[in-house]
Amino acid sequence: MSREFKGYVPLSQVEFDTLTGLFSKLLHTQHPPVIIPGEAILGIEAMAAGIAAPGRTILNIVTGPYGSLFGGWLERGGATVAEVKVPFDEVVTVEAVAAAIERFKPCALSFVQAEVVTGGANPAEEILKLARDYNLITVMDSVSAVGGETLRVDDWGVDIVAVGAQKALAGPNGVSAVGVSPRGWEFIESNANAPRNSILSLLDLKPVLDDGEAPVRVPANLPTLEARALIAALTLVEEEGLAQVIRRHQLAASSAVAGIKALGLEPWQKDRRYYSKLTTTVRIADEQSLLIERPIGIVAPGDGELFGQLLRINHFGANASRQSVEEAIKGIGKLVEGDADAAVERVRQVWEAGHDQ
Repeated sequence: MSREFKGYVPLSQVEFDTLTGLFSKLLHTQHPPVIIPGEAILGIEAMAAGIAAPGRTILNIVTGPYGSLFGGWLERGGATVAEVKVPFDEVVTVEAVAAAIERFKPCALSFVQAEVVTGGANPAEEILKLARDYNLITVMDSVSAVGGETLRVDDWGVDIVAVGAQKALAGPNGVSAVGVSPRGWEFIESNANAPRNSILSLLDLKPVLDDGEAPVRVPANLPTLEARALIAALTLVEEEGLAQVIRRHQLAASSAVAGIKALGLEPWQKDRRYYSKLTTTVRIADEQSLLIERPIGIVAPGDGELFGQLLRINHFGANASRQSVEEAIKGIGKLVEGDADAAVERVRQVWEAGHDQ
């Protein structure tokens, strides 16, 4: 019996418009984002390559490893990088950023919104307001934050922002996006060093728009299966409601913190006002039983230089649930031989109350 072979079906214009529309809603922006044909680290490096140039001073805030990486890419592009760096168990203060702006007189400012490897979330809205007061171009890595933290691109005046789906959005990692404001495009287009004919070229990926401000063609290099998986994931987020998705992450974070404290442990981050909603990091200190070398469920050892200093409870995406947090707390309770049942009860109490207790 012969069967008709239908073969590969390219991504349609309707599907691509759906993807850009879903991303625009997610980012609260009127401007179609650049769809990146790869994992979000590609978009982050493309941002650095697009804005870096000799003669430009860029203030780079470092609150974790990705901030350090971004600063290196800016320097590679010839920019003068002024750095505000804090210990990785802290987030940056607006006062420190303001002092650095006054000192270095940058033309742009870059930072990571939420640090999944350290468990901290920088005060993004306040930093962006400060940057607007100084008329700075703002560049933000919100790959981990989107879907777990509030992100209002147009209202906050974000000029260039990278986002991905593999964390809070519970989506694939093979397609990502960079949101660019009209001011952001002007900043990139005025850079003679901005890449062209390169996978790092945002200018080559800039959407060509019709009169209705919708892209008029599907990028030829876009991974089709990943794009369709991303559409499905973003559709689920829209159906649940972005506010509810963020609330789930807040409940996961609050209950995880309550659980580890019930075990006699402390969060790695010092200031509870700036705990990330995506991960809860646990300070190891002298608790040698917490020195694990491989993940146990959603509990993972610290990455790189943070190994031996903290544990991460990765309660993002599908794991932003009470069951996932309870299982994580049980696992940590076994490691420290603590009263896991009492700690799990604290998780349940905080989750059901809907707020910190």
